[in-house]
Amino acid sequence: MRRQHTLLADLASLLLCGVLAGVVVALLAFPGFGLTGLALKSGSDVFGKTPDKLSIPEPPQNSSLYANDGKTLLTQFYADDRMPTDIAHIPTVMQHAIVAAEDTRFYQHHGVDPRGIVRSLLANRQAGRVSEGASTLTMQYVRNVLMYSAQTPEQLQQATEQTMGRKLREMRYALALERKYTKSQIMERYLNIIYFGHQAYGIKAAARIYFDTTPEKLTLPQAALLAGVVKSPDAFDPESGVDGRKAALARRTYVLDSMRKLHYLTPAQDAAAKKAPIGLKSGSVPNGCTEVPSNHPDWGFFCDWFVQWWDQQPAFGANTAEREMKLRTGGYKIVTSFSPRVQRSAERASTAVYSKDNSKALPIAAVQPGTGRVVAMAVNRNYSLASNPNGWANRPNTVDQLIAGGGDIVGYQTGSTMKMFTMLAALESGYSLDTGFNAPGRLATGYPVSSGGCGGYYCPVNDNPPWMDGYRTMWTGYGRSVNTYFVWLEQKIGAEKAVNMAKRLGIQFRASTDEALSKPGRAHGWGAFTLGVADVTPLELANAYATVAAQGMYCKPLPATSITDATGKASPAAKPSCHRVLRADVARAATDAARCPVGTQGFYHKCDGGTANEVGAMFGSRPVAGKTGSSETNATESFVGFTPQIAVAGTACTPDNPWDSVGAGISSSVDIAVAKTMLSALRGQPIKHFHRPSATIAYGS
Repeated sequence: MRRQHTLLADLASLLLCGVLAGVVVALLAFPGFGLTGLALKSGSDVFGKTPDKLSIPEPPQNSSLYANDGKTLLTQFYADDRMPTDIAHIPTVMQHAIVAAEDTRFYQHHGVDPRGIVRSLLANRQAGRVSEGASTLTMQYVRNVLMYSAQTPEQLQQATEQTMGRKLREMRYALALERKYTKSQIMERYLNIIYFGHQAYGIKAAARIYFDTTPEKLTLPQAALLAGVVKSPDAFDPESGVDGRKAALARRTYVLDSMRKLHYLTPAQDAAAKKAPIGLKSGSVPNGCTEVPSNHPDWGFFCDWFVQWWDQQPAFGANTAEREMKLRTGGYKIVTSFSPRVQRSAERASTAVYSKDNSKALPIAAVQPGTGRVVAMAVNRNYSLASNPNGWANRPNTVDQLIAGGGDIVGYQTGSTMKMFTMLAALESGYSLDTGFNAPGRLATGYPVSSGGCGGYYCPVNDNPPWMDGYRTMWTGYGRSVNTYFVWLEQKIGAEKAVNMAKRLGIQFRASTDEALSKPGRAHGWGAFTLGVADVTPLELANAYATVAAQGMYCKPLPATSITDATGKASPAAKPSCHRVLRADVARAATDAARCPVGTQGFYHKCDGGTANEVGAMFGSRPVAGKTGSSETNATESFVGFTPQIAVAGTACTPDNPWDSVGAGISSSVDIAVAKTMLSALRGQPIKHFHRPSATIAYGS
């Protein structure tokens, strides 16, 4: 319960502060300073001008990034390690230790201790220097608040300078604070803000840094050691070698002696604590994406993409610098959409195709249709700054964003997976799924090319003419991945429509050449676009197909399910951002055709061959759709699959050398890796069916 006292009850403290402060503080801080009228007047003026109310902004706090269960910690972000905790979780032994070390009359004074001021004055005059301070715990708390709330170098200097004015400000604020808060509340605030060394601010961070424990589990010797460190974290640092350890133990002894004098300890407890070994056990406090749990280095890729996403959100600041500072100081609890279980399956699937030491890679991304929430991001690499063996570049350790793109990573050619955008554009333009064409092995087009081709024009071919050539519809052309059919279809609607469709579904065209070709005025001549010559990331591809799975609702890729700040206020940035980009019937029709490549049948039973029949067999009675893709000379092999509940894409590639082909033989392995990831995401979920497209869009009017 807060002690009842008023300004009148603080008369003794006010008298010392208001009348004698000029003398006392001058003598305390500057033993040679004379007892002049100027000093008295200066002290009185500063005290009188200092407001009663201390502005206490929210202190900087660590932000924590959790998996989708809200419990599994991926990492933290902070500038200084600050982890506030409630007084209920700070044991009495720690509270007693800090009182014994820093302010033995904490429970007797009202924020300023007249007896302590006089004692310090006499000690300092006798020593001829500042050998003892007179700051109470409340005054120290005030000083720390003024330090972390300083907005300018001048304000920071005022908060730390050895002047009469600073002491007087602290006294005035301390008296006001003790009228507002209970001793328990002040103790909680103090122990959550004070610096313990090693970038640990507050008792929770200190308990972990020095003893790898939590505050409530601190023992008497541990509490005494931590309380002793506060006076000078550098001088009493137990981790700074033999001399530092001796100094820390000597300081611990001092604290224990003081606790015994205050009757907080029995002689037996005191003796036992002094004999206890120092018992340091440093605990790690992760900071950033390279410090995800050591047994899950693959988690860093999702974390890295989360930071990319955060830096683009205006809700957290006006620019990237402000947003990053907010992440490191705002005390956010971020529950992500990341599923460790699905991630584990995706990583195992990727590493089953290529080991982490292999120069080739299989990045995989999983996205939830209808929300855009990203469930997993895996690749056969460790997200790490550690050096690589044998002079290898970016393997097995890398911080290149191989899954979502960024920096030098613009994506990979994904071959026939891009036929989806041509099909969607054609369906939207009024063509039906039954649109037929007698696809030849080679097709002479009207797209001019600077070299090669047929007489100066683009001439695509089918990879497997005996199986692909002949009369095809969207169902059979998509199922058998017939190049000449889709280039013909692209010509019918205009290539720019296919390109624009890709943009609507989130394809970014990061590569400079792709960006140039996709611009208005040039896209109409990009004849090879439908065959997948543009660089695309697995995350973009998965999210584009998730839009089809969601019946035409595009959702921006999202890494979070909830974001709350230090006050518990929820941020709307964690809500899905979705809008319709396709008519539902168009998306349903494309889905019906996309069931052909995986060896299953759509609603109209028009499939007659697929390129990934093993996928359909793996899903049994659960409906599934998807598309394979091979880039030129099989430099990459891709597969993207989807159901109404999940979309997953993966591309086998050689990130550091796009001319190093992965080969056609890996195609089936990629299909299976993606399918296994999908099945992991669907585990425990009910079977959901696709929706039937209209007969009009299937066969035309």
